[in-house]
Amino acid sequence: MNRLYYGDNLTVLRGCIDDESVDLIYLDPPFNSQATYNVLFKSTAGEKSRAQIEAFEDTWHWGDEAELAFDGVMSSGNSDAAEMLRAMRSFLKENDMMAYLTMMAVRLLELRRVLKATGSIYLHCDPTASHYLKILMDAIFGALNFRTEITWRRTNVHNDSKGWSAVADTLLYYVKEQDRDFSWNPIYLAHTEQYLSSKYRHDDGDGRQYRLSDMRSPNPRPNLTYEWKGHKPHPNGWAYSKETMERLDREGLIWYPDSTSKRPQLKRYLENTKGTLATNIWADINPINSMAQERLGYPTQKPQALLERVLAASSNEGDVVLDPFCGCGTAVHAAQKLKREWIGIDITHLAISLIEKRLKDAFPGIKYEVHGTPKDLDGARDLALRDKYQFQWWAVSLVNAVPFAGKKKGADSGIDGLIYFKPEGKITEKAIVSVKGGDHVNVAMVRDLAHVVDRENAKIGVFITLADSTGPMRTEAVKAGFYETLYGKYPKIQILTIQELFEGKQPNIPLIDASTFRKAPKESNGDQDPLPF
Repeated sequence: MNRLYYGDNLTVLRGCIDDESVDLIYLDPPFNSQATYNVLFKSTAGEKSRAQIEAFEDTWHWGDEAELAFDGVMSSGNSDAAEMLRAMRSFLKENDMMAYLTMMAVRLLELRRVLKATGSIYLHCDPTASHYLKILMDAIFGALNFRTEITWRRTNVHNDSKGWSAVADTLLYYVKEQDRDFSWNPIYLAHTEQYLSSKYRHDDGDGRQYRLSDMRSPNPRPNLTYEWKGHKPHPNGWAYSKETMERLDREGLIWYPDSTSKRPQLKRYLENTKGTLATNIWADINPINSMAQERLGYPTQKPQALLERVLAASSNEGDVVLDPFCGCGTAVHAAQKLKREWIGIDITHLAISLIEKRLKDAFPGIKYEVHGTPKDLDGARDLALRDKYQFQWWAVSLVNAVPFAGKKKGADSGIDGLIYFKPEGKITEKAIVSVKGGDHVNVAMVRDLAHVVDRENAKIGVFITLADSTGPMRTEAVKAGFYETLYGKYPKIQILTIQELFEGKQPNIPLIDASTFRKAPKESNGDQDPLPF
């Protein structure tokens, strides 16, 4: 069964993924020493700067967690990995890069454990840390198991003021055991127009293009030295026996020159070729631009074609594909499309919610399991206790709202989410969402939400509470009055409990039009029944 996991991938790998159960791993771990990526939610109202959420902090710092991970590698039993990491620490000291490499090392050890002996792994990275990661991969997976370094041209030329324009990412490709029968399916690319015009320039009038190739043997073959229809052989002899030459002649695959002093050649028809064999330089897969149909609004989203190539080359139908940093779910999407089983892990509820929406849009009726996301009140209470921000993001996703602020402590101005809607199909309005995960809620909180709605010039306020609402709270909500449109009246302040949301109740809002991320195009093989959660 296909599975999505919310949580730290190290915890999920150790607790949920069996030894040697995965055929292919693709990971694109975040690292950029200067940046914190923000996922920008572009609302129909254009409030991009306010409606955003910090999905992950892309700088890793040395601290207790990194020290604990380092100790874990030292005691892992993999002496090569331990010695290499220890040497790196001696050189790099305790800085951000060392913290990143340490946190990656302990996870790569787990990824090797879950990978089948016949499995493969692709580590996607950029020049910031690719050289260090290559050394780590050599230590953990073995230098002899390194297959190649793939260069993907991810963008076009930048106008850098100094230095070469950086336009490429790297994919480090390893197998677990190079002497085992690991999956490999050659990838062929369409011929370029330049290649076709220079090579396939012959046509006998039937529209079938072909090129000519030599029919001589590459090495001396005395037994293939014979005269063919008046044409003398090359000193090495022909490449084919007389029986094969007769068959090729009957099939019209031999081109004859206008003189017996010249040698015939073999016709190679374009229609019979698979294309050009792909190399480790990938310049034919374009990045996702602002107009791309598959663009969902996630800043580090990779093209689906990139993941489909990886999966097509190193896995087969029915194989299990794992992405432990699955982000917006491109690898998961590609695996579903190519009929692979899949496992996706991400540390934010935001990512899991986005992937669920993407899968349901692309594959209506798809069946999969979600682990780590609350399915009942006990799970919701547990999440609220563990991480109130994750609880807020998850609760906001239940009403299809846009998360308002990221994982930052401090005042949030009374807003946890925004719902955009067009009550009369023209002007975009908004509803304010406030989430309370504590054991106690009161009438003052409802009154505060009403003030925020007025302050923000919103039309509706949605109060989501883990605890049960009280009579005075409901009375206060009624006092706020109604938002009136041409099509009816809607309560200005609406209270919903998490239990009611589990039961399917939703805010009473007219013509909701709040797509946090763009809709994924529907795939042709989405014909399964839904799996209830």
